[in-house]
Amino acid sequence: MHDLSSLEELNALHATTQLIRIPDQVDVPLTSRIKRLVDTRAFRRLADVSQLGLVRLVYPGATHSRFEHSLGTYRLALLFLQKMAGVDGVAGVIDRQTAGCFLVAALLHDVGHWPWCHPVEDLGLAEFPTHEQQAAYWLEQDEIRRLLRDDWDLQPDDVLRLLLNRPKNRGEQIASSMLSGPVDVDKMDYLSRDSLHAGVPYGRNFDPLRLIGSLCLDESGTRLAISGKGKTAAEMMVFSRYVMFSEVYWHHAVRSATAMLQRAVFGIRDCLDIPAFVVSSDVDARALLMAAATGRPETGLLNSLFGEQRQLYKRWWQSGQNGNPELFQLIAHRPYTWLVRLSGALAKRLTESLDQEIDVHEILVDAPPAKLEVQFRIEICDQHQQSWRPLASVSPVVDALARRQFDDFVKQVRVFVHPRLKKSLDGLVQGQASQIVRQAVSLADCNS
Repeated sequence: MHDLSSLEELNALHATTQLIRIPDQVDVPLTSRIKRLVDTRAFRRLADVSQLGLVRLVYPGATHSRFEHSLGTYRLALLFLQKMAGVDGVAGVIDRQTAGCFLVAALLHDVGHWPWCHPVEDLGLAEFPTHEQQAAYWLEQDEIRRLLRDDWDLQPDDVLRLLLNRPKNRGEQIASSMLSGPVDVDKMDYLSRDSLHAGVPYGRNFDPLRLIGSLCLDESGTRLAISGKGKTAAEMMVFSRYVMFSEVYWHHAVRSATAMLQRAVFGIRDCLDIPAFVVSSDVDARALLMAAATGRPETGLLNSLFGEQRQLYKRWWQSGQNGNPELFQLIAHRPYTWLVRLSGALAKRLTESLDQEIDVHEILVDAPPAKLEVQFRIEICDQHQQSWRPLASVSPVVDALARRQFDDFVKQVRVFVHPRLKKSLDGLVQGQASQIVRQAVSLADCNS
């Protein structure tokens, strides 16, 4: 690695001034050029975009912002870069410009996000840009473009290559793997930060400093790996991620709220001011949704989420890979438009079974989206013998989660119903419910 000892951001790690404090008692050093990026409109708006969105309806402390998370990610990027500067095989590979680009990308990695970005993207609607496309939009704005050029000798495309994991040389390959990979600055921050604010221990039960101290290169010399001393810390991080998905991100009540929001957005997308929506704050986004839903049935869904009295839909039926796997496979990873047809088919079948009129908006199907989570694949290095093996081959914890599809075991297929229907539907035994779901699947397939 080229000499980075004079890189002002790394030197600032030891500063006692020009710091910004974020939970949990962490000081993030701000050099002048980092502060100028933090003060841009693109970055400041992240203070009004919540990191976990609808999770706050279930875990009321989870109100932290993408602004806070981005600062935490940037600080971890400093620690990663500091560690990798001394790793054998890296010398002469990452120059000052690539190092600076990595730090900028870590700070701005969420700049393209808007309120409830990921649930909306999971709908797969062409009308909405991806958050990567929105990141490109913000990086191309004059304010950030000028700072990248004048302060960092960078162009927006340089930062985008790292954000999109499209490196052009070995130095950028290593930098990209620090930004997006099994052990990266983003995951390491959000797991512990989300856990802290949600008030649960799961995402903080790993040792980030031990993990950072074990970082090295894989056998190809192009991506991060870990040494043997980081094995347990890596195992704990894998398990932390698994439990956070199971107990927080895919908690059944969180998914109920998510299913309600997705159905509302799907129904009103033709009336929604999408260009304004994807650059808005949480407050403005809610106002845009409510305005677009005026006079439409989706108003009820949005009022139940954002109105004076929370009223989430109730879980009626669910299935996972370890329970009714055949039905799970029939429904999981299907396009959202098909899930809407399935909701309609279920409303029709339940109307017939209960002899009670059920509206299509009163039945919501939530299923793992078409896009799968990235699997945990990282090499562990025996530094004495200079040999590398997949971590899963030496870890029963990682092997158990790597051999089986992560999504299929932490993400359930669920049917949520309007609260007024729950008592009537509880009269159906599980076998009857599964039979009705199976019939509805066939009906939805026939209507495709």
